[in-house]
Formats: sequence, C-alpha cells, structure tokens
Amino acid sequence: MRGADVEKGKALFEQCAACHSVDGSGDLDGPSLKGVVGRKAGSLEDYRYSAAMKRSDVTWDATTLDKYLTDPQAFIPGNRMAFAGIVDKSERDDLIAYLTVATK
Repeated sequence: MRGADVEKGKALFEQCAACHSVDGSGDLDGPSLKGVVGRKAGSLEDYRYSAAMKRSDVTWDATTLDKYLTDPQAFIPGNRMAFAGIVDKSERDDLIAYLTVATK
C-alpha cells in the first residue's frame, strides 16, 4: 500500500477549483474549503448550503471526506454538489492529503 501523495492531490484538486477555494478567496459556486478538516458540514455563515447539508450532522475528517468524495449524493442525499465522485481510493487519499495540508 502506498502513502498518500499531496502533490498528486493538488493536481486532482484542479477539478474542484472551479467551485472551491482552499484559502477562503473568491466568490465561487461552492463554499471555501479553508479550515474544512474538523469543521461541521454546512456551517459557514457566508455560504447558502442545501437543507440536506445543514442537517447532515457530519464533521469533516479523513473518513467522512473519503465517504463524501466517493459518492456525494449517497453520503448526504439531497446535497447540491454536482459531482459524481471519485471511484479510485488512492486518488481520494491523495486529494484528502492535499486538503488536509492546503486548507489549514
């Protein structure tokens, strides 16, 4: 088993960057991911979340991010993120490793 690769995760994040920032900047379609690890889902004051996301009672960590990134609609049915998910576990691990570092 290989370790997660932050640089590969950074490259994978490019598909996320159309809607999300990691540093709190920009007026994008998705919420900022700055501070996402350890944050309760649907809790940023300045973003309009779906009712499903607000009531999900999910706190983002490596496990919940992995489940969400596998299939967002299955993990939190009714959320608004228009993303099919990432099937490959090693790609999810790389992306989560990048998010853990880049969103602090």
